[in-house]
Amino acid sequence: MRCQRQQKSRLSNIIDVTLSLRSDMPKWPGSVGVELRRAMSLACGDSANGSVLVCDVHIGTHVDAPRHFLEGGSTVEQLPLDVMVGPCFVAYLPEVECITSDDLADLDFPSGTKRLLLRTGNSGLWAMETREFKEDYVALTEDAARWVVGKGVRLIGVDYLSVQQYGDSAATHQILLEAGVVIVEGLNLCEVEAGFYELICLPLKLVDAEGAPARVILRRVSEFGKGQSTTGASL
Repeated sequence: MRCQRQQKSRLSNIIDVTLSLRSDMPKWPGSVGVELRRAMSLACGDSANGSVLVCDVHIGTHVDAPRHFLEGGSTVEQLPLDVMVGPCFVAYLPEVECITSDDLADLDFPSGTKRLLLRTGNSGLWAMETREFKEDYVALTEDAARWVVGKGVRLIGVDYLSVQQYGDSAATHQILLEAGVVIVEGLNLCEVEAGFYELICLPLKLVDAEGAPARVILRRVSEFGKGQSTTGASL
């Protein structure tokens, strides 16, 4: 769960904001976590090395589909790829204890932004490689969720394991998912500056699943013009 310093230096303008899946990573209370076990081994005379992965679909960096909180909602393989790939804005909220509609309204990003990632004090937990689950993580309030929907944002990303505060009702999730907003949770934004990026978020194509782990990267697009992707698409 280290910051992405080495990846940035090797891959130029590409920043990997995905948490590494490992058995000792923070997990939601009650989650099975991650278990990677060897099923075949060359050292034991098998024809190849082979492993079995057992994990919660909401582990680490992952995407929530509407089915997560809405009976009959769409599942992860039905999520629109055009929402999960494209220009985005990363906002930095270092001081807040929760994210309210007022906090979002005070952010300086252009109207019409469709993909919004929120870096908060949570990202410091990934920088420190904190392994225990923290109940006091920063997340959105219900009014913040309504603000996101009202502004036409189609994807919201947060830097801890849930978009809503621990112990809250499911309302924050429900407001977003009912409006078709894609939720990306568990981002590692510890070395990502506020600004414009190209987002590539690809969840596993799990049929009938309400969520899935995802590999998420950001690519700087400032050299292509503010608010534009490498393909020229606007935010």
